[in-house]
Amino acid sequence: MEWYNEPPVWNVQGDTIHITSGSKTDFWRETHYGFIRDNGHFFYEQIQGDFVVEVKVTGEYQELYDQAGVMVRLNESHWLKCGIEFVHGVQQVSAVVTRDYSDWSVIPMPENPSTIWVRVTRRGTAVEVQYSLDGNDYTMLRLAYLTPVETVNVGVMCASPEGNGFPMKFEKFTIRSL
Repeated sequence: MEWYNEPPVWNVQGDTIHITSGSKTDFWRETHYGFIRDNGHFFYEQIQGDFVVEVKVTGEYQELYDQAGVMVRLNESHWLKCGIEFVHGVQQVSAVVTRDYSDWSVIPMPENPSTIWVRVTRRGTAVEVQYSLDGNDYTMLRLAYLTPVETVNVGVMCASPEGNGFPMKFEKFTIRSL
C-alpha cells in the first residue's frame, strides 16, 4: 500500500492501521462551500475490476467534520469517501461521491458508536456503500455511479477539515475481487 498525502503519525501493526490525521485536511470539490481541498490522507492500493472492500473503523472524533473510512479514487475529481463524519457532536454515517463536484449523504447515529464497519462493493460503474454496527448486519447507505475506468485506488482515508487532527484505527482491512 502507498500514501496519497501521508499523515504526520501512522503505523501498521498486524492487521491494524493506526493513524493520527493532520490539521486542516480534507477531500472536497466545489459544492456549497466553493472550494477544492485534496489534502486528506489516503492509504491505498490499485485494484482492477469489481471488488468488495471492508474495514472496521474506530476514531476519537473531536472537531467538526473529523472523518475516517474508505475511499475509492480515480483522480482528484472522481472519487468516493465514506465512513464516519463528526458533525456538531454526532457521528454521521457519511458518503461523498465526487464527479467534478462533491455531494454528501449522511445518517446520524442515535448514539455515537465506538466502532463502525464499512463495506464498499464495486460492480462495473456502480459503487454500493454499506455500514454495520456489529460487523454482521449491514445496511445500505448509498448506491452511486462512479466511473467506467477499470483500475482505481482503494484504501482507507481520514481528514480533519476544521481540527488539529485526531487518532483512529482501521482493523481487518480487506479487498477481494468479485
